[in-house]
Amino acid sequence: MHMKIYRYLYQVTAPSRTGLAWFDLIEIFLVVIGFLLYFLVRGAVVDREELALQNARWIIELQQSIGIWIEPSINEWVLEHGLLVRFFNFVYFWLDFPLIVFVGLVLFWRRRTFYRLLRDALLISGGFALLVYWSIPVAPPRYIKEWGFVDTLKEYSDLAYQAQSTAAFVNPYAAVPSLHVGWAIILTIVVFRTTRNGLLRAASIATMVLQSISVVATANHYLFDGVVGAGVCIVSLMIALWLQQSGYPRIRSWLHHRTDDRSLDFIEK
Repeated sequence: MHMKIYRYLYQVTAPSRTGLAWFDLIEIFLVVIGFLLYFLVRGAVVDREELALQNARWIIELQQSIGIWIEPSINEWVLEHGLLVRFFNFVYFWLDFPLIVFVGLVLFWRRRTFYRLLRDALLISGGFALLVYWSIPVAPPRYIKEWGFVDTLKEYSDLAYQAQSTAAFVNPYAAVPSLHVGWAIILTIVVFRTTRNGLLRAASIATMVLQSISVVATANHYLFDGVVGAGVCIVSLMIALWLQQSGYPRIRSWLHHRTDDRSLDFIEK
């Protein structure tokens, strides 16, 4: 049994493997379970409203003190233009996890090394984010009523994360860090490492910029959240890069030694 596990791990970590094999179903299943657990755990920590509001007002005071409290103006500006409301709602919802899933599937099929880089960076950053959500709950701008924020997703579309059907996966006090911003940065960096196509690179940059605006425009995050999200995800990406360059080769060397099976060498193609 152990030998089969070693063989499987050796096969799925082959750095240049392409196409599909039966054991890829296990990989897809484990990744789906990983993200499902992330959303479930994130949604489970929702009972500290008073602390979340207190932390949110601290962020507001911090941004006011350094002259970058611009969230009310951006939300108001978007509300004055119906097309902008719909546009940034679309960006916030569809150019986040749905886009990541699409890019991940393409990379899984065509560029497995970069798929693993994307996968690892997302899961590692998700783990870090869960620790912050649990220890430092923060209410998003839409909960700060005295500033007149309007939740554009809830009021002007059917894409609200707070819908009853998704309630088990949503933590309304998970504003910090903003993984919308952080994951957009990870996606952009991975795309740049994957291709030299100018249009794809430009599209990834545009997505990152628009996502960074949308999180504020839709009253879901503060600028502070985006900065923290960027920091968390850059650190996570560095860890993922280390895994690619050093961690996985060491694991594969250990697995090869444990199996003592030269027939495994054929996978290195």
